[in-house]
Amino acid sequence: MALPPQDERTLPAVVLRDVDRRPLEHALAEMQTLVEHHGHVIVVCSPAAPTAVQRRLHTLRSLMESDRIALFRPDLPPLGLAVLARQLRQLASCDISPGVLASAGRLLVHYIHAGALLNSVARLDRVPVGLKSHAKSWVPGSQFGVLAHPEPQLVRITPEAALPGPEFGTWMLVAKGQLQSDWVTGTLAPSWKVQGLREIPLPAESPGWWGTGKLIEFCSYLPDLSVLYQLVTSVRRSNCHWCGIDVIGDRCVFCSATPPVHDSPPLKQLENRTAVG
Repeated sequence: MALPPQDERTLPAVVLRDVDRRPLEHALAEMQTLVEHHGHVIVVCSPAAPTAVQRRLHTLRSLMESDRIALFRPDLPPLGLAVLARQLRQLASCDISPGVLASAGRLLVHYIHAGALLNSVARLDRVPVGLKSHAKSWVPGSQFGVLAHPEPQLVRITPEAALPGPEFGTWMLVAKGQLQSDWVTGTLAPSWKVQGLREIPLPAESPGWWGTGKLIEFCSYLPDLSVLYQLVTSVRRSNCHWCGIDVIGDRCVFCSATPPVHDSPPLKQLENRTAVG
């Protein structure tokens, strides 16, 4: 799901619709056009996407023999994934190189808190759920607060129920499904001391990801472009030894190369160096 712009500088998203269902040559032509127009392309894809989608994306990248396409698959629920994609769209308007921008996703994911309020966890298989919670989910009227990221947490909703939130100022997005409750907006958001709250439509992928359509999905995030920019540019960057592009972190997101491992000198050679010193 492509979220609306956070501000006037947020670049628009390109949605690769039905990439696994369209003829290969059509999807290939679309990707070639994107690379030729923009220079580099960062594809944000959920690990929960159908295997056919993931295979098609890798096929397109292989056929083009291009190291200008980055495939990024953060382990986030649908709303959190959409938020992260929008943050990258915000940063794309800044003077940040493609390699650093693509690497930034792995940094910013640590500042996202994503979860949902569910009426049942019987079909929830993406967050660890104990047998007691499974049994309680069959009790009529039960509701569960689930935090999928950064650390999985699950609580049954009671007057004392709480989920650990961010220790820094955030905004919150709320997407309501077929569940009526004010726990997220009336209890969770104040306990997390969110600085702003907005409601948006529920992503189409959310019921399948959470195992039920009776849910309210939420995500807290850093909305300010200046804060995002400072976070990304404050991290040490280096050149990929294989393709030469600027990156942050220990792996190039475009060519997937990792820094070479240099063999340690023989022990005797180390002893000689120590003696000379």
